[in-house]
Amino acid sequence: MLKIAGAAAGAAGAGTAVAAAPASAASGVFAHPGMLHTQADLARMAAKVKAGAQPYTAGFAKLTANRHAQSTWTANPQATVYRGSGTPENYATLYNDIHAAYQNALRWHITGHTAHADTARDILNAWSAKLTRLDGSADRFLASGLYGYQFANAAELIRGHGGFELARFQKMMLNVFHPLSEDFLANHNGAYISNYWANWDLTNIASVLAIGILCDDRTKVDRAVAYFKHGAGMGSIKNAIPVVYSDGLAEWAEAGRDQGHALLGVGLMGTICEMAWNQGIDLYGYDDSRFLKGAQYVAKWSLGADVPYTPYTRKKGAPGIWSGTETASAAAAVDPAMARPIWAMIANHYTKRRGLDAQYLTRIAARFAPEGGGGDYGPNSGGYDQLGFGTLAFTRGRATTAGTTASPTPSTTGSDASGSGVASAAPSSSASPLGGRSGDLAATGSSDLPAWTAATGVAALAGGLLLLRRRGQARRDSGQ
Repeated sequence: MLKIAGAAAGAAGAGTAVAAAPASAASGVFAHPGMLHTQADLARMAAKVKAGAQPYTAGFAKLTANRHAQSTWTANPQATVYRGSGTPENYATLYNDIHAAYQNALRWHITGHTAHADTARDILNAWSAKLTRLDGSADRFLASGLYGYQFANAAELIRGHGGFELARFQKMMLNVFHPLSEDFLANHNGAYISNYWANWDLTNIASVLAIGILCDDRTKVDRAVAYFKHGAGMGSIKNAIPVVYSDGLAEWAEAGRDQGHALLGVGLMGTICEMAWNQGIDLYGYDDSRFLKGAQYVAKWSLGADVPYTPYTRKKGAPGIWSGTETASAAAAVDPAMARPIWAMIANHYTKRRGLDAQYLTRIAARFAPEGGGGDYGPNSGGYDQLGFGTLAFTRGRATTAGTTASPTPSTTGSDASGSGVASAAPSSSASPLGGRSGDLAATGSSDLPAWTAATGVAALAGGLLLLRRRGQARRDSGQ
């Protein structure tokens, strides 16, 4: 039985940078901080903001104006978080607290004001002391992926800060988030492998990768990287970007679905590539820079230009329950004003670190600069899918030396020796699935109806929510 409900992302900076190759941690120690931001990145942000340099100060102004970035934020932890179904459906509480933790941690590194570090620490400690379960519909797998990678990034920024319960937080990530993310990548909720669009895989690849880095777990990092390259689901790079054209663009499969989910996918794949890069793994350049070609395609299309599209057919449903097919025959319509804070990170990697031409990435990054973060792109969950602030965090000078590799050294803190949180210029490094259900499929997305505030107005994303009605009485997993 089907239930169908319709549902109504920086400009280049001045200066020069060194190192167009990732830090070499792929076969050695982990670099800390080493997810979306390294110690050198944090040092650059702090120095540029202190000097009043643009566009960093404009990006920093977006951060300080965000209500989540205030040291007065108080956490509201829950024992069980529900997304998609369940009582109460309270996942907004989680993503708001995560973004508050991340934004306060970032603000601490830039300003050195310990009140922000204390607030981030207190939020993360409160959740690790209470959260034991993610539940709901199939959307619980979106929760494990999106909030898993974001939570880990927030924690990475304050590891070593006084009073942060890192071991307890790692335990929560390993026991609550990772089992769901791994189960989705392995089993796809019992559905056909193509039932879930690329974003479902990408969220959980990002989560497994981030948790692996946070917990210094090489097996998890290798698992995420291997799935990105060769996974059977739609989120592996050759399935998410199935066709490479002769003009240097590559089709983003989800462009045949809608613009909002295509932007989400580009942002997630960029997040995976950036976190891997900072651990010495080059996914940005994998398969002849396939991601660059796909991101350029989505950027050009999102700017309102025509792009080719090869029809794409996928099988939906689950064995023994229901099956069908769906064909996307053309790229969907776009709203050139639709914004997500995803472009600065990707554009700066390819044009500054690598010195490559990426005209569409450059144009769209400039259009939406300065990028904000969670809370700046609408009140619903779609506005919190990226951590954001790319103009501040990822604007960099053009690299002058290619092939340079920095070797990280172990460290337990992301701040300088004084504990101020202002980064030094040199890099430092310091079970069974939950919530399982039978016949519980969500083929296209979240039960929340996302909306994003665009640069020139409010753009509503039209999406579809395709749910397969649960078959029989839902049964809880053993031990839950």
